[in-house]
Amino acid sequence: MRTNRRATPFITLATTVLAAVAMIQCGGSGSPTVPTTTTPAVSGVTLNATSLAAGSSGQGTVSLTAVASTGGASISLSSSNPVVATVQTPVTIPAGSSSATFTVAAVAAGTATITASLNGSSSQSPTLTVTARPVALSSISLRTSSVGGGNSVTGTATLTAAAPAGGAVVSLSSADPVTVPASVTVPTGSASATFTISTRAVNGTITATISGSYGGASASAALAVTRPTVATASFGVTGPTESETCTLANNGNTLNCTFNGSTSTAPGTIIAWDWSYGVATTFAQTTSGPQLTMPSVNCSLLPPPPLPAGPAWFSMIVKLKIHDSLGNVSAEATNSGVRLFPQGVCGF
Repeated sequence: MRTNRRATPFITLATTVLAAVAMIQCGGSGSPTVPTTTTPAVSGVTLNATSLAAGSSGQGTVSLTAVASTGGASISLSSSNPVVATVQTPVTIPAGSSSATFTVAAVAAGTATITASLNGSSSQSPTLTVTARPVALSSISLRTSSVGGGNSVTGTATLTAAAPAGGAVVSLSSADPVTVPASVTVPTGSASATFTISTRAVNGTITATISGSYGGASASAALAVTRPTVATASFGVTGPTESETCTLANNGNTLNCTFNGSTSTAPGTIIAWDWSYGVATTFAQTTSGPQLTMPSVNCSLLPPPPLPAGPAWFSMIVKLKIHDSLGNVSAEATNSGVRLFPQGVCGF
């Protein structure tokens, strides 16, 4: 058989062309692929708590659909009701991150939502409910931080807001040498109330803490009780049934009551209590202790009968002066409001 040698070059050329076409179809156009750049958008806003008390704060998180590019992403935040809640703005999401946290401040009772915006996209948080601030104790304050032992000081209990209906009972406590009432009531609609702090005489300086609590909160203040620098007379009168009252007894020879000067103070030891008391006539007695029980008198204490028109008692003036071991003498303390009932004695 005879072979056609002239056909071989044609077959070779055709094969080469077909191979080239196949390579183009399988390998693509050969043009380089250009990567696409995704512009981040806001994908969501969440809150770590959907209920806050007024005056407190919480956190939120804003998220993107993609990581922030070089330079980060500045997110604009806004509150639908700034009277209820406020939010920091803007907040920056760092390059390479897709979220960031922000702070929400609860201002007053109500509801609000937080909106985040970027590149024309936005997202809104769940509704945030702000509840009224619970009333609690804010502070305990003192009129002075230092006092001579035996004197009293005024303290003030202050709340975070006005007391609710029925008032707010603030529990109080202290330690020696200070005494406070067990509680003080802040009246309805008021935010504070005062109370009296009593102290005893001391030989040196002692600091005591006055504490209070209400509404789950507590507060305290320190009071330095010091040794007195001057002698000060102080006393009270206690009658058979009530204070500031005496009655005539023993046929008009004694007063049925007690004068008590134990609240008097002095730099040294008090060694004498000089008492004087009278209505028409003044009587005097000196005691070595702070109390004078059943003071001695006679019928000349009173003016002649009958009782003047009006109340069935006389106003009696009681005075006290003290002396201490260092030679100090106090000014005279006076109580002009003691009532003396004759009780049918001395012609009345």
